[in-house]
Amino acid sequence: MTTALITHADCLAHVTPEGHPEQVARLEHVLNALEPLDLKRVTAPLAAEDDVLRLHPKSYLDELRDTLPEEGIVQLDADTWMSPGSLQAAYRGVGGALRAVDMVLGGEVGNAFCATRPPGHHAEAETPMGFCLFGTAALAAQYALDHHRLARVAVVDFDVHHGNGTQELLSGEPRALVITSQQVPLWPGTGMADETGGHNNVLNLPLPPGSGSAEMRAAWSGPATARLRAFRPELIVISAGFDAHRDDPLAQLLWEDEDYIWITAHLCDLAEELCGGRIVSTLEGGYDLNTLARLAKCHVEELIKAAT
Repeated sequence: MTTALITHADCLAHVTPEGHPEQVARLEHVLNALEPLDLKRVTAPLAAEDDVLRLHPKSYLDELRDTLPEEGIVQLDADTWMSPGSLQAAYRGVGGALRAVDMVLGGEVGNAFCATRPPGHHAEAETPMGFCLFGTAALAAQYALDHHRLARVAVVDFDVHHGNGTQELLSGEPRALVITSQQVPLWPGTGMADETGGHNNVLNLPLPPGSGSAEMRAAWSGPATARLRAFRPELIVISAGFDAHRDDPLAQLLWEDEDYIWITAHLCDLAEELCGGRIVSTLEGGYDLNTLARLAKCHVEELIKAAT
């Protein structure tokens, strides 16, 4: 078995203002770093509208289409922008994640990494925010549940910012477990331990500013591992954010390169134990370009090891 890399050039056409941290160069750096690796390279298809409608209402899709500019860029909130290519890029991101689910569950590959943008874990049902338009990881989980008839899917998120969108979109889905670690306090101001979801299906692991490897590994090897083992997912979807690293400019956690190797290997080991190694990973944050590229490569190298 091998690891799939799913991406599309359309994701480079999502343009943000000069100086914006979520920029085209992020994906360019990631793809350049992954170029030497032995991967099954797959072109991300466009998601069907019905697949996005699993979690986002049609009124929201219509609003995004009406707002999409013919030229230039438009601002949706303090952090989130659209250019003429943004909606197509977002549909590629969802389509790539769903293709990854198909490939992993169909046994074509052992696991998959989706290198797409914009990211997705902040988008709520009717609200674009935090650089995100669609809840990509949540949509991938819901697709696995509905289309592939899985009984249980877990979404795990180690981005430094809380995946408020994933939590909101899946809180009412008893077949989904959402586990996230994040710096608290930090934008978006959610992710407290007492946020447990509509079916006790959310586990938040808040980490204090200035904390590093010890706190992260204790959270993920302790309560997160226990919840995953109790839940026994048939697929694990990873929201892979690389912005908890000490060199990232947007937060104050102190993770090292080795921590990303550790958490990826740990999740791969749990996936092997619980669901035959089936993992779909999607790119979220990471805003120091060189650090992002290096960490994404470390992450994918661990996926490759687990798939072989």
